[in-house]
Amino acid sequence: MDPLANTVQPYAWGSTTALPRLMGTPPTGEPQAELWMGAHPAAPSRVDRGGGALPLDRVIAADPERELGAAAVRRFGPRLPFLLKLLAADAPLSLQVHPDAARAAAGFAAENARGIPVDAPHRTYRDGHHKPEMIVALTPFEGLCGFRTPRACAALLERLGVPGLEPHLRRLRTGPAEAALKEVFTAFLSPGADLLDGVTEAVAREVDRAGPHRADLVAYRAVARAHPGDPGLLPALMLRHVRLAPGEGLFLGAGVPHAYLSGLGVEIMAGSDNVLRCGLTGKHVDRDELVRVVRFDAPPRRALVPRREGAELVYPAPVDDFRLSRIPLHPETAPLPLDPGDAQIVLCTRGEAHLASVDASLRIGPGGAVYVPAWEHVTVAGDGEVFRATAGVTTAGVTGEGPNRTPH
Repeated sequence: MDPLANTVQPYAWGSTTALPRLMGTPPTGEPQAELWMGAHPAAPSRVDRGGGALPLDRVIAADPERELGAAAVRRFGPRLPFLLKLLAADAPLSLQVHPDAARAAAGFAAENARGIPVDAPHRTYRDGHHKPEMIVALTPFEGLCGFRTPRACAALLERLGVPGLEPHLRRLRTGPAEAALKEVFTAFLSPGADLLDGVTEAVAREVDRAGPHRADLVAYRAVARAHPGDPGLLPALMLRHVRLAPGEGLFLGAGVPHAYLSGLGVEIMAGSDNVLRCGLTGKHVDRDELVRVVRFDAPPRRALVPRREGAELVYPAPVDDFRLSRIPLHPETAPLPLDPGDAQIVLCTRGEAHLASVDASLRIGPGGAVYVPAWEHVTVAGDGEVFRATAGVTTAGVTGEGPNRTPH
């Protein structure tokens, strides 16, 4: 097993204090948005097996089956299929959506055939993979996720009292649900300046008045303030405002528009760079492709509560690119075996964790992470909490039983 040296991404929306507070390091004064753990080629973690620090993607490429396991290589090829992050948002991220696997493969091939460089700013598909993701809150966490029902959209928009919204209100109230959401969302991607200004002013005005949707309007005001003049405010108003308590999670599948707003969490995603932006960004927005990818339905977006499997609290996800679990550690509990089979990353988020194999042991504190290759038998003990990330191909789970406690 290898302790990981990881990269902090200084995106402008990041918190200046959340990650330093967790890891016990002094703030730099600059945003610290994401701590990346994995083998993503843009910022791979580094390991040192005695010959100096090496990027984890190079270590895996040297012997993929030994590092990842034969089943994972057959399923995903010679690459770690997930990226684990600590994410600390202090301002709204871009409003975005991810394609499914078929659309990603077709879009990537089509742009290659047109000769568009993979790193071109106007490129939509950076690779041929899908990008499902999951966030688990470590602090109270807020985001926008999935569509409100047409009726709920109309009720919120009506409160704003902007005359230019009236045709859209009629459509939301009278049209078939998915067709109405699609028509209004598409129109909102390119609103006129007068409508955008009117909605922005109305959000700022209505947030100070009592009545329904006030808590939601506080979130939308934060969006408008963080991205002044951005047309993404209007599509954002169609999305559900979601609040997670610590320990709760949210799975974001293909076609679901979303934007994180604030909070600290553990995020895991499939290893892809395919992001189609809807707004709240200065980056390229491919409106035609976006409308093809977005799912215009409005199922309830309930917070994920983990299910107990042995000593683990597993956050269910309908994909095999990743499996994420939380393991509470108690000093009175015997070391828990982390069964081999897939490569693993173990991240400490509270207290201290002690990992041991046949010939090595490591102690990590909050923000510390360890990479465990597929073949290695490791146990974990301590007093605190760790998250365990693996591919979901062969992982058997943690066989030990900790105290019988509620998930969060």
